[in-house]
Amino acid sequence: MTKRQVPQVSQLREILRPKPFVLDPVERRLGNAHTIADLRAIARRRTPRAVFDYADGAAELEDSLRRAREAFRRVEFHPNVLRGVADVDTSVTVLGKRSALPFAFAPTGFTRMMHHEGERAVAHVAQREDIPVSLSTMGTTSIEDVAATAPQARKWFQLYVWRDHGAGQDLMRRAHESGYDTLLLTVDTPVGGARMRDVRNGLTIPPTLTLRTFLDGATHPAWWFNLLTTEPLRFASLDAWGGTVQELINKLFDPALDFGDLAWVRESWPGKLVVKGIQNPDDAKDVVKYGADAVVLSNHGGRQLDRAPTPLELVRPTLDAVGGDAEVWLDTGILSGGDIVAAIAQGVTTCLVGRAYLYGLMAGGERGVQRCADILRTEIVRTMQLLGVRTVDALQPSHATLR
Repeated sequence: MTKRQVPQVSQLREILRPKPFVLDPVERRLGNAHTIADLRAIARRRTPRAVFDYADGAAELEDSLRRAREAFRRVEFHPNVLRGVADVDTSVTVLGKRSALPFAFAPTGFTRMMHHEGERAVAHVAQREDIPVSLSTMGTTSIEDVAATAPQARKWFQLYVWRDHGAGQDLMRRAHESGYDTLLLTVDTPVGGARMRDVRNGLTIPPTLTLRTFLDGATHPAWWFNLLTTEPLRFASLDAWGGTVQELINKLFDPALDFGDLAWVRESWPGKLVVKGIQNPDDAKDVVKYGADAVVLSNHGGRQLDRAPTPLELVRPTLDAVGGDAEVWLDTGILSGGDIVAAIAQGVTTCLVGRAYLYGLMAGGERGVQRCADILRTEIVRTMQLLGVRTVDALQPSHATLR
């Protein structure tokens, strides 16, 4: 029979180690976030439904977004052992300049709607992490304010071509004068996608107080308090708007956008030019002929054409089509550092991360964005070490295949 004994106090003291209580509620929330999925869960609790769904949702049945994420789940890693990975270098060279991590913060619209700190919070983290940050045409902080907020950060500006080309010309001028070195021209938005969550939630920009939003706001008082007691939520690049996102896109954006407009942008912009929203290799080859320095394989986070091609599956044929004449980047579906490593192994230069940092922003403002960056960095380093790879440049297609 097993002999029993009464546990001694010293033994119990070694076992019973209660976790210290953290007084700061933001630190307490973020301390429980170990993955981007954890940040998403916190963001969902902290933010009104219509606002969360705007960031989280996609077009129509959301198949494009679902397939992009499933493609990363189909990745099979092939590690090498005994490679000495005590020190790992996560830096990459993007358009001739170093980035400390193989990802950048993607341009997102209406960012201050997610959290009142908005684009400034994202720029602060990008500056600390030494990675690029992109400001959207539909941003809620001005070109100049982001530049002043993070003067040492590498800043990119994302441009939609409007029906009024003079407005685009002015935005490019302001961005260049404010030190933005790269322009991201988005070309997959001739009209607005059918984002059904926004339609069903009745989301307008800025949010309006209906009976439904009032009742939802009663369970998210901090969000409404911050919205109402900080600077008004408005677009930094246009005066005002009171309709839905789709209505805004259809009113302002130019559906007649063609290669002639691309040539005009290339002639007007003195810095590096990236074309975002490429969804087939032939288009990638064509835009490079018109002077693009890089292309972004992207279906707009699944927010435009549902059942669009999956970016990760386009990497190899696009690299063959471009033939080294331009860099190939990727976004859509990225929810972990492992996803980023897989994309880099397939051959992309860098990745754009959007929803992941928005979840962090909604979960805890600037500290939440920092938590997102910390999670992705940790996962990138760990994945590289387990693959037996010391530098990002050493990643090869043989390290990550699609099952």
